[in-house]
Amino acid sequence: MKLREIHVRWIGIPLLAFILALIFGREQGETWGQKYLVSLFFTAMFWNGAFLMFMYYRRKYPLIPQTPKRLLITAISLIVFLIVGDFAGCLALGVKTLDQINDPSVVFSHTLKNITAASIVGILYECVYFFQQWKETIQVNESLKNQQIRTQFEVLQNQMSPHFLFNSLNTLTALIPEDADIAVEFTQKLSEVYRYILQNKERELVTVEEELSFAQAYVFLLKMRYPENLNVDFQVAGNHRKQYIAPLTLQMLIENAIKHNIVSKMHPLFIDVYVENGKSIVVKNNLQKKNVIDKSTKTGLANIQKRYELLGNKVIDIMATAKNFIVAVPLIDVVHQREYELITE
Repeated sequence: MKLREIHVRWIGIPLLAFILALIFGREQGETWGQKYLVSLFFTAMFWNGAFLMFMYYRRKYPLIPQTPKRLLITAISLIVFLIVGDFAGCLALGVKTLDQINDPSVVFSHTLKNITAASIVGILYECVYFFQQWKETIQVNESLKNQQIRTQFEVLQNQMSPHFLFNSLNTLTALIPEDADIAVEFTQKLSEVYRYILQNKERELVTVEEELSFAQAYVFLLKMRYPENLNVDFQVAGNHRKQYIAPLTLQMLIENAIKHNIVSKMHPLFIDVYVENGKSIVVKNNLQKKNVIDKSTKTGLANIQKRYELLGNKVIDIMATAKNFIVAVPLIDVVHQREYELITE
């Protein structure tokens, strides 16, 4: 930015000096060359002096609420500098005698044009400074916004492990008095499944293939408790398995279906997992609501909704009919989404 400003001065000072020399004309007995050199001297002195003044007051009053005060002090200082500088410059160049400088009509004859030229230059500097501040403010706000999003996402991600463990321990608690051997096998499988969670809980996205493998392993655990009462059918074509989904999404939706619905021999629960229109992965279950819902951390569906909002305002569709409860989660194509578009920007 400094280099660009210096370049502007290199071009602007000779150009402005030329324009002022043309506008205000030559003094009696003064050649064009002399007039231009005098104009160049004063333009260079006033422009560089004003620039140093602008920079000084910007450093002293950097905050946006201080802008009116900064502009007022800068304006007063600039006027004083132009008047005093004009005196000193005229004496230094010998273009005015001491008697002429003591005459107010002579002294202030150039003040108006000096203030006009300085005001134009000052306005240009202030416009550039204003837009620079505005741009920096936007960048800071965006940075804070992205950091806030990352923080929110990390909080949601960190909910998943205790959420899964809490509900799995509830299942294990129910299994122990029923069948100790199944409880032991369940614990072994649980450790394998939980390892997957620990490996992937920090990731924003996983492939559908990975999530399906994990969900199937999770269903295997559930089948130990509901061997004939729970039926989960996965129907996802190979071309969709390379797309992406938020980790533990399918597991949470399956768990949500079991938590809210009766699962018994008389009322078996059927869960279908499939892709619809090539854009969403759907988890659908037959609706047979429990009168009393099992203990839960109540983070499942809300967690999924919030995580997808943070993944670029993705919306999940939830629909309840007389017979079914359906949740459609958007599939994410990382190639088209610039790999975790919002989270990693």
